[in-house]
Amino acid sequence: MKRNLKTSIILNGIIFLLVILATIIMFTGFKFMHGAEPILETTKLGMFKFFTVDSNILMGVVSLVFMICEIKLLNGNIKLISTRLYILKLMSTVAVSLTFFAVFGYFVPITNWKVLPMIMNSNLFFHLIIPILSMITFMFFEKTNKLKFKYTFIGLIPTFIYGIYYLINVLIHMENFKVSPTYDFYRFVQNGVWTSVIVIPIIFIITYAISFILWRLNRKIN
Repeated sequence: MKRNLKTSIILNGIIFLLVILATIIMFTGFKFMHGAEPILETTKLGMFKFFTVDSNILMGVVSLVFMICEIKLLNGNIKLISTRLYILKLMSTVAVSLTFFAVFGYFVPITNWKVLPMIMNSNLFFHLIIPILSMITFMFFEKTNKLKFKYTFIGLIPTFIYGIYYLINVLIHMENFKVSPTYDFYRFVQNGVWTSVIVIPIIFIITYAISFILWRLNRKIN
């Protein structure tokens, strides 16, 4: 129990620091990797249009709070971590996991299997390292019986909120039922806005599947 707790504290601390680092890198446009043209990358406030950035920042905040509570638990200052915090951990882990699977299951194939541009500079952390660390931490080192099955649906909330923003952004920039890739930057409706009736349900199904699997593995592994 204590070993898992200490490992979780370390991993949550690493996740928080990596989120801070990646956010600064993308905001400033600093490049430490070269050799290809980065995809899904911008600078300054424009970075917040990406679900990747928003979900990772949510993960960083939740990881910080979780780590603080774990330290208090380890020191005997509190007796348990609240169910609400475990729910937030599940929700944020689902969000960054969706980012990971969307990148390697959707964006890499539609860009002719160009992996490197997807994991350059800040996106090395946002698309790859932080999601993997988050999944490992939640599944293997954060044992809990507090997460009931009904809470798996809460994992849909970040996707739902972002989906509203994305859909509005697409609709207000629509011309002759088509949207420029400048605004449809995830290329979800490049074959026509009507495809949103197919894309939206698929995204929610995938998001819920991720939430259910993370929840199930957390219970089964532990």
